[in-house]
Amino acid sequence: MRAVTFQGIGEVRVEERPEPEVSTPTDAVVRIAAAGVCGSDLHIYHGRVAVEQGFTIGHEFVGEVVATGAGVERVAVGDRVLGCYCTACGNCFFCRRGDFHKCDAGRVFGHGEVLGSLQGAQAEAVLVPNADLTLRRVPDGMPDDVALFAGDVMGTGFHAVESAGVEAGDTVAVLGLGPVGLCAVQVARARGAAHVVAVDSVPERLELARAFGATPVHLTEEDPRAAVKAVTEGRGADLVVDAVGHPDVFDSACRLARRAGRISATGVYAERIEVHMGLVWVKALEIHSGHANVIAHVDRVLALMDAGVLDPAPLVSRHMPLDDAADAYAAYDRREALKIVLTP
Repeated sequence: MRAVTFQGIGEVRVEERPEPEVSTPTDAVVRIAAAGVCGSDLHIYHGRVAVEQGFTIGHEFVGEVVATGAGVERVAVGDRVLGCYCTACGNCFFCRRGDFHKCDAGRVFGHGEVLGSLQGAQAEAVLVPNADLTLRRVPDGMPDDVALFAGDVMGTGFHAVESAGVEAGDTVAVLGLGPVGLCAVQVARARGAAHVVAVDSVPERLELARAFGATPVHLTEEDPRAAVKAVTEGRGADLVVDAVGHPDVFDSACRLARRAGRISATGVYAERIEVHMGLVWVKALEIHSGHANVIAHVDRVLALMDAGVLDPAPLVSRHMPLDDAADAYAAYDRREALKIVLTP
């Protein structure tokens, strides 16, 4: 089968790889219909996250189940399914408490040895361990390129807002309007946030945030802090979502949050950063971070998407064939697209 493989910094290649096969009773094999290129894939592309040369990448996918192990009960051959970006066993200390993203045996698709050596989904087919937890049937009528958001990007935006306990009437600031940030904007509005202040420097992304009900603020041409203060009587935001994963953005989040406010560090961090702990301490900020617990949220996210409450369709800017993966990554790296969907 054909698969997108990491070759080195700034280089991916479509190569032939063996067809995946069921090897345990809880496995399934999915024939891919659509696979997303994600911002965290760019971290691999840039060498920020170490992955072995030749490893198949990608972790957002929709497709058809073509084989299952004897222990798989919730999906069957012929089902159209979406996959969560990671797997979980369902039985360990963390899974029993609902922290599926911290599973002792958890593995992340397409992220190499450090995250479980699970080959990725930018391919013609993918092996899915723990299929009953990892896969969900796609609702009838939901397009493939919409459904794949539930397994990562919309699930991550949902986690950023849900884990921080946003309530009706709150003010949320979202820093960074890539797909995760824009999904967080939608989720915050759906949960009843009175004001969502959306910060970025790309005009098209700011206009999308406006269409989703947020107040767009240009990072360099306007004053995000003044914009937040204007809608909170000077207090600051109840929640600030760092959807970038950059030290300067995290520092801004600390300054935009109100006293006793919350920060969701949702963007990927792979290195040490300096934190103004005095500011965090004086303001008594509550910080949420880490991988999103998408498996715990995926059923609610799917239901909200199926009902039209959450709609990631406007974020899909390109469809490209799998064979053009190198061009897709280069275009995504140049910020020429919000979401690129690859089709085998």
